[in-house]
Amino acid sequence: MKTHVKKGDTVEVITGKAKGKRGVVLSLNEKKQTVIVEGARTIKKAVKPTESDPEGGVKEMDGPIHISNVKKVS
Repeated sequence: MKTHVKKGDTVEVITGKAKGKRGVVLSLNEKKQTVIVEGARTIKKAVKPTESDPEGGVKEMDGPIHISNVKKVS
């Protein structure tokens, strides 16, 4: 499926709580039609301890935004 943004593009969120925020596209999921924009939609997620992260706990990370809610900024 063809999309108007790709990984590494600078985009602006045009709707929702994060409206007006700008950031770089970190990843793109074409199947679900979502993008993860750096710093635009921060969510908290409970993470189990692993070998690489023995602490675990609640971590803040960037959440997905539907691709129709972002526009490319030059």
